[in-house]
Amino acid sequence: MAITLRKLEIFCQVADCGQVTRAAEALLLGQSAVSMALAELEQQAGGPLFLRQGRRLLLNDRGRLLLEPARQIVQAAAAFDQLLSESGAQPRGLLRIGASTTIGNYLLPALLADFSRRYPAASASLLVGNTRQVERALERGRIDLGLIEGPSHASLLQTRPWRDDVLVVIAAPQHPLAQPGAPAATALAAADWILREAGSGTREVCESALLPWLGSWRPYLELGHTEAIKKAVEAGMGVSCLSRLAVQRELQLGFLVELAVPVDLRRPLTLLLPRQHPATRLLQAFIELLDETAQTEG
Repeated sequence: MAITLRKLEIFCQVADCGQVTRAAEALLLGQSAVSMALAELEQQAGGPLFLRQGRRLLLNDRGRLLLEPARQIVQAAAAFDQLLSESGAQPRGLLRIGASTTIGNYLLPALLADFSRRYPAASASLLVGNTRQVERALERGRIDLGLIEGPSHASLLQTRPWRDDVLVVIAAPQHPLAQPGAPAATALAAADWILREAGSGTREVCESALLPWLGSWRPYLELGHTEAIKKAVEAGMGVSCLSRLAVQRELQLGFLVELAVPVDLRRPLTLLLPRQHPATRLLQAFIELLDETAQTEG
């Protein structure tokens, strides 16, 4: 397109000033450059845009028709240029975050509140799902970064350790296994287990850590939400293995008890990013906040 932003700026300035001389002074251009740009624009418009009255230029009907659209384009370009110039100093825009259930429900709310306070011009949306769902959303470009529990199995994504989390085996206080002392592996293996669904990072870590010690276990229920699992365990329906982050309130209030097991249930929480995609200022600001909170739980 031969119509340039500069020509539109000159057209708007001449319309405002009514003279080529004053427009040139306001734009810090020579009079000849302004006259030439105006002549080219009028040629492209198919006729004059101004009535000439000596040195005075007044918009004609064609000029009045084009002025407002031209002004909108110039103003939009100026706003865009301002966003570019500010992007290095102040993060702006919408950051799309995906997180697996424990992170999304128990860690990110406070982090997002802190992020919003630090960067008022930034906002965030949050997609909560299991690890597999977060990986797929990032691969398909639906989110800008992901936070998952445990390892990633998506070869197309870049992974970075974020922080540690600790899982605990839980039961209701009245459950037979909730007696003082550590339950035997055989008794725990025979219990009714209430577990997250396949594809959950919590489920994967529980299986890889507990099954070598238990030998086997008896999945009784599979539930896709941590809160539903907690309520089922509180009701005495079985035992489970969940993040301490998810059950710390219930443990403190005595609604649930932790069963001692001789197994290391520590797991990494992982940051997922697209491969070979440079981080924007907005994304980098959130990663910096994550790094500040990278302490170990438990």
